[in-house]
Amino acid sequence: MARKNDAYDPDHPPLTAGEKAKFAWYVGRMCKRGIAGENVYQGDLEKKVDHILDGARERAEKTQRKGK
Repeated sequence: MARKNDAYDPDHPPLTAGEKAKFAWYVGRMCKRGIAGENVYQGDLEKKVDHILDGARERAEKTQRKGK
């Protein structure tokens, strides 16, 4: 059985269930746009995904500081 790694990794912050759902929705929309063609603008969805990851990263760092 795989062991859960509790060490904080800033590249892959832990996501809440809501963040995972939003992340999956935006990635799915990016895939759909990718099928439409190479020249389809995806910057808006990429910004939303980055915003989700930034929020999760800030929350994880905040809980790391509280734990010490």
